[in-house]
Amino acid sequence: ENFRPSSDKEIQRYVFTTFHQSYSYEDFIEGIKPVMIDGELDGNVAYYIEDGVFKQLCKKAEIDPDNRYAIFIDEINRGNVSAIFGELITLIEQDKRKGANNQISVILPYSKRLFSVPQNVDIYGTMNTADRSVEALDTALRRRFSFEEMLPKPSLLKNKGEDGNGKVGDVDLEELLIAINERIEALVDRDHTIGHAFFMDVNSLDSLRNVFAN
Repeated sequence: ENFRPSSDKEIQRYVFTTFHQSYSYEDFIEGIKPVMIDGELDGNVAYYIEDGVFKQLCKKAEIDPDNRYAIFIDEINRGNVSAIFGELITLIEQDKRKGANNQISVILPYSKRLFSVPQNVDIYGTMNTADRSVEALDTALRRRFSFEEMLPKPSLLKNKGEDGNGKVGDVDLEELLIAINERIEALVDRDHTIGHAFFMDVNSLDSLRNVFAN
């Protein structure tokens, strides 16, 4: 009854990260990070074990089992997945999670503490299938995910354009995107079709020219 909600405070049960070539296990799970010691004049450095983004999320999810938590990994195919995930390759399976039938816990190499993945954590990975690097995705990781194709949606352009009628001049943006993608699919393949995002902010012939040019 004494609870007073704060409009300035946001409850966030998700995190967002992007994989890249130098992204590591230490960034994702845990690692040893250097910290400058306050007051030291000769530049001495102390080393601390710091939780990575996924381990931090798992800690929050573990103490709040009634809510679901999620991590969104953009460009999941660009990192060295087997090196980043480490023992998670096994731990993220549904039947191996904390409280599941075949629950598995591992001792983490830096902190030497037991770790398991809560059942209320969801992992979303996004990638561009036109990239050749998708072939490098670890097979063990592939079979732990469901793959959902996200195709362009020309219908989202119906209320865009100059006057919110889906047009710039005499050009119908929805029909334009459909025509472009039909041609690309015939000449190249469906993985290289153009996304609707390119045309979402088009509101004049000049901005449409700019999209085509760039």
